[in-house]
Amino acid sequence: MARVVFMCGPAGSGKSTVARVMEEGGFVRLSFDQEAWARGIRHMPLAEDVHRDIEVELRRRLVDLISDGRDVVLDFSFWSRAMRAEWRRVAESLGVAPETIYLATDRATCLERVAARGRASGDDFALDAVTAAAYFDHFEPPDPSEGAVTVVDGWAAS
Repeated sequence: MARVVFMCGPAGSGKSTVARVMEEGGFVRLSFDQEAWARGIRHMPLAEDVHRDIEVELRRRLVDLISDGRDVVLDFSFWSRAMRAEWRRVAESLGVAPETIYLATDRATCLERVAARGRASGDDFALDAVTAAAYFDHFEPPDPSEGAVTVVDGWAAS
């Protein structure tokens, strides 16, 4: 049975770093940021229509990968409970109970990491300080009612 892991945390929390490690271990990594980068987009946030188009594509890939029995890590922010519920329904409709890894990295660290980004790849999108702060401040942490949640407190990139 395929495994599906939601990487969950605000921008700069370390999600992509952990997701890449999982990818090296055999998971297929799906990422809004990587998909946007592959389409030549270099600025965030995404326009609503572009976001919707990427979401449809990533959902299609997820369904195909689960159907093929592949393990998948969704390297998204999963910033809202509603978003997590929506993607959970997709996985559960295919018989998979997704797991969530929540990187509970403090605000100052997240904002410092985002400010230091160099725009060199899809994992390195720069955000202006106001947008980065708003992303952090509006983030809705997961709770156990959402299924399997592993909380990683104070994660630091090596």
